[in-house]
Amino acid sequence: MGRAAEILGVTPAFLRSLDVAKLFVPQRSAGGHRRYSRYQLRLAQRARDLVDQGTALEAACRIIILEDQLAEAQRINAQLRRGDGRPPAPE
Repeated sequence: MGRAAEILGVTPAFLRSLDVAKLFVPQRSAGGHRRYSRYQLRLAQRARDLVDQGTALEAACRIIILEDQLAEAQRINAQLRRGDGRPPAPE
């Protein structure tokens, strides 16, 4: 977690707050340490950007979740418009 916080320029407490807010759930190492995927780090960076702009943390997390859902719906719509005829498998 310390390294992830350092990369993003945030505190470990900020990353823990994203976990509490259910933005994402990091994997755990055998020793119980949080491990973040690149995707989760991108979400954390987006949350930090929104918070830095004055958005409340809970609202920032909700915005990010909705943006992610919209992007997925647009991806599915585009695939259906191409005539694949079946909904895509979730990523």
